[in-house]
Amino acid sequence: MRLLIIAPEQIPVPPFKGGSVQNCIYQISKHASDKYQITIVSRWSKNLSRISTIGNVTIYRVSGATKKVYLQNAIQKVKNKKFDYIQIDNRPSFVPQVRTAFQNIPISVFMHSMTFVSLPMTTRQKARNDLRGANLIIGNSNSLKQALTSRFPTYSNKIKYVHLGVDISKFRPRKTKKTGKFHFLFAGRLIPRKGIPILLKAFKIALKSNSSLQLSIAGGALKSTYKTYLQKTARQLKIPVTFTGNLSRERMPAFYRSGDCFICPSQKHEAFGLVNVEAMACGLPVIASNNGGVPEIVEHQGNGFLVKNYRRPSSFASDMIRLANDPDLCNRLSVQARKDAVDQFSWKRTSRKLMKIYEKELV
Repeated sequence: MRLLIIAPEQIPVPPFKGGSVQNCIYQISKHASDKYQITIVSRWSKNLSRISTIGNVTIYRVSGATKKVYLQNAIQKVKNKKFDYIQIDNRPSFVPQVRTAFQNIPISVFMHSMTFVSLPMTTRQKARNDLRGANLIIGNSNSLKQALTSRFPTYSNKIKYVHLGVDISKFRPRKTKKTGKFHFLFAGRLIPRKGIPILLKAFKIALKSNSSLQLSIAGGALKSTYKTYLQKTARQLKIPVTFTGNLSRERMPAFYRSGDCFICPSQKHEAFGLVNVEAMACGLPVIASNNGGVPEIVEHQGNGFLVKNYRRPSSFASDMIRLANDPDLCNRLSVQARKDAVDQFSWKRTSRKLMKIYEKELV
């Protein structure tokens, strides 16, 4: 099978920092390339070549000051090549133009959230019209599949899901037993929906029970004023918090290994929550909001804790205190977290499931 993947217009594949969608594209392609011929079109950035070849994966990088120009350049780059399937990642608005350029080739849209089928990015009617030309719509969790089905019931028969994965060789537990203070971690974009103020208040409560606790927050902010607000909140609460900034993907495994527990206090629908899987692969139990696709990853009292009342800091604090004060429980959840990540969320498994879906469609 010859697969074309069209990446979003923002950053290149593979990404240096952030870019979870671009990283997913790269990892899925890399793990499928032993059997399939894959072509990726992504954004060009200086210091990167226009063309890269990694085994059976070819990456073309094109310029584009706007989304429209980027898509035109992407199609122009590959329009004379032959493909059996086309995957568009997280950009339903690309479908009509891609359909016009490749009239007889099946198209899938791999959705990573509801963002680009919702206001303010688009209207429901426009999203419905854009998706009409897709043969498949794939979500990254069953929760996202259900949300897409609810939003677009007429397309329910072509909506499927495939869980994302993690590089279990890079994201692995530390080799030696960690000593010292119990260290909580958060990683993700510094935006309101991630619930970081809830985490800061929960940490304040937990510190009253155990004054030796630590908290580190990794991630960049779309608006510098929001990061300033979070830092000001931490000072007002008089809690010791380390803001590491946006870390490169190469530095993330070491960041996870520096901690004892990962916290995911999302306040709105979390389609999948890749950071939870990365943390679990590094042997960290996860305390997470019980929403969206998170319960498909985190098993309550199995590899972490699911917080039902996730708008209340005290709900997170009680689980944080329990875990920090019970080394045996923490160790048990840690071992299970790593096992679940390896058994259920490897990129190889993700890639295999996705390719089987495409093969079935081509029969």
